Amino acid sequence: MPRLTTERLALFGTLLATFGELHPLCDHWVQGSKTAMRKRLYGEDRVHADGSPATPDSTRPTMTTSALGRRAVACHVASYTAVQLGATVAITRAFGYRVTPTALLAGAAINAGTHAAIDRGAVLLWLAKKTGKTGYIEHCKAARVDDDGKATSELTGPGSAWMELDAALHRSIGIVAAAVTTWLFTRPRARW
Repeated sequence: MPRLTTERLALFGTLLATFGELHPLCDHWVQGSKTAMRKRLYGEDRVHADGSPATPDSTRPTMTTSALGRRAVACHVASYTAVQLGATVAITRAFGYRVTPTALLAGAAINAGTHAAIDRGAVLLWLAKKTGKTGYIEHCKAARVDDDGKATSELTGPGSAWMELDAALHRSIGIVAAAVTTWLFTRPRARW
């Protein structure tokens, strides 16, 4: 096997493992609880940065619930991207690669941009509708029991089809990000 092919496969495998295995860590350990709860908020109601409803005579700054949702997803994506970039640099350098900033940032941009779009929810629902998965989302909800023993269902949280489809999309996109990063780094005259 030619040396370049071996190098590309090794780097692609390293990036793929790093992107894929960091996804659950960033979604469940790095992401804050309030961020996770707010990232799919939509609407024109006025709220404060802490999510509390704003009154007409409020003296604190306000925003729409949609703006609060966008802010939450931006915070999540920023922390996700920081962890992913840091780990990618550390792991690739440990294996002797000095991946160029252009290649690293291209992969990070693919993961970050798509992560934001998927986590806001509209893209995931659109894809689910186009692929006939809305029944799966509606059927496989997570059961929650409150402190009083009352059971409720949750559409998007842990244990739901929504969460499984979300993770599958992120990991599939990680393949593209790893391939683009590898190609940009290993193409002729790409290194400096």
